[in-house]
Amino acid sequence: MSTRGSEPKGSPPRGAGRLAENPSGRGGRQGAAKVGGKAAGRGAGAGAGKSRRSLKTLLTGYRAHHLKVARDSAQRLWQAPISTLMTWSVMGIALALPVGLMLLLVSLQGISTGWESAARVTVYLEDAVTDSQADTLRAEILDSPAVAEVVWIHKDEALAEFRASSGLTDALDYLDDNPLPHTFLVTPVDADRNADGVDRLAAELADYDLAARVQVDLGWLQRLAALTEVIAQGVWVLTVLLAAAVMLVIGNTIRLAIENRRDEILVAKLVGGTDAFVRRPFLYTGAWYGLGGGVVALLILQLSLWWLNGPVSRLASLYNSEFRLSGLPFDGVLGLLAMAVVLGWLGAWLAVRRHLDDIDPAEMA
Repeated sequence: MSTRGSEPKGSPPRGAGRLAENPSGRGGRQGAAKVGGKAAGRGAGAGAGKSRRSLKTLLTGYRAHHLKVARDSAQRLWQAPISTLMTWSVMGIALALPVGLMLLLVSLQGISTGWESAARVTVYLEDAVTDSQADTLRAEILDSPAVAEVVWIHKDEALAEFRASSGLTDALDYLDDNPLPHTFLVTPVDADRNADGVDRLAAELADYDLAARVQVDLGWLQRLAALTEVIAQGVWVLTVLLAAAVMLVIGNTIRLAIENRRDEILVAKLVGGTDAFVRRPFLYTGAWYGLGGGVVALLILQLSLWWLNGPVSRLASLYNSEFRLSGLPFDGVLGLLAMAVVLGWLGAWLAVRRHLDDIDPAEMA
């Protein structure tokens, strides 16, 4: 007896309904693919979000650790105030000396520039030069592109001024003629108001036939400029030497700190602490030493300027000058503090690099 006969007559075969709903089975595969794609997308998004959160957590922890190490390093310095103040004082003196010399050098250069801006060339004419010849020569000199102004001092005006200021009125009355020549005071243009420009102008004026003598009163100014240049070179040499001294002082201080914390460093290395982890507190200590030394240097400079400005101003007033010693501007203050921190950090880094490698965890075995 056939099993098919047990099925009702005219009923469709088993599975025909499913085949009718999905004759090829493709829709099921597409639906499964869509579901799988959504799940994969959710998984990728969750992974990216987790990665972002991990990076943010890592950066937050890194920042918190640096802040903690910096704070702990500062607290260790405050726990030893005498040695800390001594180190700061040594660094402050070493930093204040070259900076103070640089400020003095800048002030001297300002004096030189101010006097150069008022430089003039004196031209004495021949005794036989008449008024009309002198006026013509003055016009020719004014036509020169290197000349800004020409002041003509007449020979009669010069004699009257000399008579009034010398007190030799009776003696001058015996003179038959005026022995003084016409004089030109020639002022160069702004671009040539320096030693080289004045020398070029003096050579040009000496070529005129009616010019008996050309005088330039910048010899002392040239000597001052040469002396200023020597001082500038000496200041830079002194700056390099004192910067090296600062780094050596910081390096020696950090070396002592490493020796005092030798057991702590050994334990940190035994539990897996990296060199960067062990090195970090000492680098912050060097930076704090540098910052404190920079502050002390600023205090020394301000006190020195306050102490010296009074006598310097009184001396300058005797020469009808308003010269004053100038202090550091705001950007100069920031530069000094930054340089002090960098020197402290470098000194600490050199000391740590040299002495930290000598500490081996095997010593505890």
